[in-house]
This record gives sequence, C-alpha cells and structure tokens, in this order.
Amino acid sequence: MTLLPTYMDVVKAAERLEGHAVKTELIRSDEIDDMTGKSVWFKPECNQKVGAFKYRGGYNRLSVMNEAERAKGVVAYSSGNHAQGVSRAAKELGLSAIIIMPEDAPAVKVAGVRNDGAEIIFYDRATESREEIAQRISQKKGRIIVPSYDDPYIIAGQGTVGLEIVQSRVRFDALISCMGGGGLCAGISLALNELSPQTKIYGAEPEHYNDHQMSFKSGKRVKLISSPATLCDALMTPQPGEMTWPINSKSLSGVFDVTDEQCLKAMAIAKRDLGVQLEPGGAVAMAALLGGALAQDNELQTICIILSGGNVDPEIVKRADETLI
Repeated sequence: MTLLPTYMDVVKAAERLEGHAVKTELIRSDEIDDMTGKSVWFKPECNQKVGAFKYRGGYNRLSVMNEAERAKGVVAYSSGNHAQGVSRAAKELGLSAIIIMPEDAPAVKVAGVRNDGAEIIFYDRATESREEIAQRISQKKGRIIVPSYDDPYIIAGQGTVGLEIVQSRVRFDALISCMGGGGLCAGISLALNELSPQTKIYGAEPEHYNDHQMSFKSGKRVKLISSPATLCDALMTPQPGEMTWPINSKSLSGVFDVTDEQCLKAMAIAKRDLGVQLEPGGAVAMAALLGGALAQDNELQTICIILSGGNVDPEIVKRADETLI
C-alpha cells in the first residue's frame, strides 16, 4: 500500500485486529456534562492494550509483514506509546523488535517496552536523529522501519477507533482527538467521513507543539523551529505527517491548543469523575473541551472526546492530583 489509506483499509484493519485489540467502551459522567454544558462521551484508549491506541496501528502494520520480513524483525522510534504498541504486537506475532527511545522517555513507558522483550537503544533528543539511527539499523540488519504515523497501515489501524465510535450508535455532533503526527485523527477521519459525515472533527495539541493548528490556519504543512519542554511527551511532533496531513487538512474543522497545566487538571478530573488514569498527552482533547473549546457553538451538543493514553510516571500523577486540592 503506497497510496493514502482509505475507509476500506480501516475495515480490513478491524478484521485483523478482531480478537486482539480491546474494543474500548464509551464512558460518560454527569459531572462533566454539567461542567461543560454538553453531552460528552469519552473513548478511553487508555484502557487499550499497552495503555494507548498505538497498539492498533502497530499490530495492523506488523500483521501484514511476510515471512521473510518477519524473520528479520522491526525497528521503531518513539518516546513511549508507539514503542509499547510495536513491542506488544511484535511479542504476540513472534517478531524481534528494536525500539529507539529518547533518554528522557517516561520510566513507565521504558519499562513497558522492556517487559514485552524488545531491545531499547537510547538517543539524545538534542544531538541525535532517531530517524537516522533507525535507517542505519534497517540498512545493516534488513529490519522493517515501523513509523509512528506516516504509514498507511498505521493510520488504518488507528482508524478502528473511529469505527467503534460509529458502532456505538451515538450520533455525535463533534469529536476532538489529540494530535501528534496526526495518525489517530487521520484514521478516525477516514471512518467518520464515510459513516458519520455530519460529525465535525477537531484536533487538540500542546500549546508549544501546535503545528497542526498553524498548518490549519495557513493551509499548508508548517514545521516548528523550537522544541521546548512539555509534559505531553507523546505529542512532541514538529510537523504534521506527509501522509496524515492530506487527510486531516480536509477533515478538520479546527485545532485547539492547551497548556500543560490544563492537561494536569483534565487528568485529575478524568480520574475523579471517569475513574481512568490519563497521561498529559492523553488528556489534551479533554483539556481542550474543559477549557471552553466548542462552548460557544450551541449546535454542537453531543461530543466525543478521545482519551488517547494513560502511561504516566507517579510524580506526574501527583502533580495532576494536586490541581484539585
């Protein structure tokens, strides 16, 4: 598959994932409805295998490899959730996996990768290129590179989130998804544009990694120059994907940006009112809604929020919990 993925690719991905991925049930809270003045349903991908939606795309990509490719294994790069998704899929399919992770990756994510038997190579975000490291390993050992978003099978796998949302039979006016490289939003867009075209799709990003917001406003892919620190380690992508942007640029109705503090507050509210533990990057869509996104649009009443991941170190959980004290 070299062209952009289509809705039918999402359908095929769902067939491959049947019996493997968790079909995360929508959840809701009266308290959050009262807070926002909306009817809000949450898709808790923090309850997915490896604690994030990334397992879907990872398994879909690895499952289509032929025997010769499987024998050589895969290499991937990620700060954590994609790393864990690929590692778990590789373990289940009997493949060898090398994962390139930044030295400052959350300890819980490093532990998750190790527990699934993958080999980790650490790199320095400031001085080294993870893409170049992956290319060297791939060329030397013949391993397939598994990108975190710019791959048609990855996008199609993430799109199964959208299929399940439609299958819930709730008619949504709008949906907000987190955006890093844009793979999740692109996959969901393929499903919703086909099955629920009335649903407006929005993105949410950390304020200093608002490349999709800037690209949406300018009408072309924008690359960020600086890369400041953020608690949203899963969303530190400087530019929309080459493959994801053509899909998202057509499907998005807007993109919101949120602060780390808003994400911490959203984490605490999700824990208190929904009973789920989120990581900062997994809370951006919820943070956007709680911060007033869509508040002025009275036509958008029934909202779906993607809770994309829940792999977080204890000290960040403590900081989040303290926002409600």
